[in-house]
Amino acid sequence: MTDLAHALLTNAEMARADALAASLGQPGERLMGRAGEAVAAALRRRWAPRPTLVLCGPGNNGGDGYVVARALAAAGWLVRVAALAEPRGGDALVWRRRWPGNVEPLDPSGLDGAALVVDALFGAGLTRPLDGVARATVERVAQRRMPTVAVDVPSGLDGDSGRVRGAAAPADLTVTFFRLKPGHLLHPGRSLCGTLVLADIGLPPSVLAQIGPRAWVNDPGVWQAFFPRPDAGSHKYRRGHAVIRGGIRMTGAARLAALAARRVGAGLVTIAAPPEAVAIYAGDRPGTLVEAVGAEDFAPALADERRNAVLVGPGNGLGDATRTATAIALASGRAVVLDADALAGSPETLGRSHGPAPVLTPHEGEFARVFGQIGAEGRLAATRAAAARAAAVIVLKGPDTVVAAADGRAAIAAGAPAELATAGSGDVLAGLVLGLLAQGMPSFEAAAAAVWLHGRAAAELGPGLIAEDLPERLPRVLRRLREMPPASAIDGVESL
Repeated sequence: MTDLAHALLTNAEMARADALAASLGQPGERLMGRAGEAVAAALRRRWAPRPTLVLCGPGNNGGDGYVVARALAAAGWLVRVAALAEPRGGDALVWRRRWPGNVEPLDPSGLDGAALVVDALFGAGLTRPLDGVARATVERVAQRRMPTVAVDVPSGLDGDSGRVRGAAAPADLTVTFFRLKPGHLLHPGRSLCGTLVLADIGLPPSVLAQIGPRAWVNDPGVWQAFFPRPDAGSHKYRRGHAVIRGGIRMTGAARLAALAARRVGAGLVTIAAPPEAVAIYAGDRPGTLVEAVGAEDFAPALADERRNAVLVGPGNGLGDATRTATAIALASGRAVVLDADALAGSPETLGRSHGPAPVLTPHEGEFARVFGQIGAEGRLAATRAAAARAAAVIVLKGPDTVVAAADGRAAIAAGAPAELATAGSGDVLAGLVLGLLAQGMPSFEAAAAAVWLHGRAAAELGPGLIAEDLPERLPRVLRRLREMPPASAIDGVESL
């Protein structure tokens, strides 16, 4: 993976980036100054001068806060600073000594008279729950719904998991530096950050090669090099033949998946339908092939080597028949997608493929059914652990969809709209993964690309979308994908 522009850094990796930058002639004092100036600049773009209270903690986040206060005061703003404690030393103490004004003790009552709050109490690396006067102040900010600017993250937000440690006040604007952290994209962190601004403060990108990030914002830069593009010599068999196991009652699921697989470029798509449901499937889109395939005929239906990708689960129903079809697909040596009703059984069974790493696409309930509940470590860590356990690629669906491979690579979605929470949208996503696998994309890249296409189509459609709309929007999204530069902007994130 060479896409460093969209790398996500854990708290530990960000600390290492700072240390490496210092060794390359970028001292922390200078970087802190640039960080605070960036916050002040982003803040001034959105608000006219008003009484502002800067809340400073004892660490580097508080040091950024003193720089913000200094920059705003120099621009003529009325600024007060309230500190939890004096800086413990280092760069934060340097900038504390450069603040020419008074510093009052942190207290919720200090919010009186302020029209804007700059939250520089604690950054993303907080390792314990907020408590005491810091928690009381943050909770008062939240209760009053005060306009708030967060430095790095809202205080109390864990930068690795997106979880809240004790309490956190929602920010209208969050300014972070160099690279995003997972907690900026994972809920509830994503909803607490408000508008995200990513500021370049002069850390050399070369430090990323030494850090070796293993997580990314899910952007075309992560997978575009593998994305299939038909050429003059292409024909339908070269573009793959995908097979979908159809169900008897909920036939719409397989039909949505088939349409998505075709729209994303699979050369042929066959629904292997139970004989009693063939008429329903055959009466749908004429470009989708339909075969009568009983339970005992599923393995022979996959014998043709040109049938190179298989989807089991949508509308299949829970039970022995689906478990048998899942086992047949995994033993076929084909690329496999397991969704919905196929997601039953042990992780080791679901990942036991004779072909490429299978792609499993659970929502949170299905994930719990197979892997157990997501613990305090959060969605990213849980998805990575599940992928390693199953030797599979896991797509944990949700407003912050996580894609993880068994080797630890992960991508987190940014910008997918809430309108995707509608019946059938998961079937479309499974079909997109299937269609890309049929065209030869590796499992992780196919899953990440499908999630991005799915979200982008939904974002363009907006309110009122239903699952049937998503495949119809794909041609426009695919056309725009071809025109995108390799290092595209991050959806929903402003740059500074």
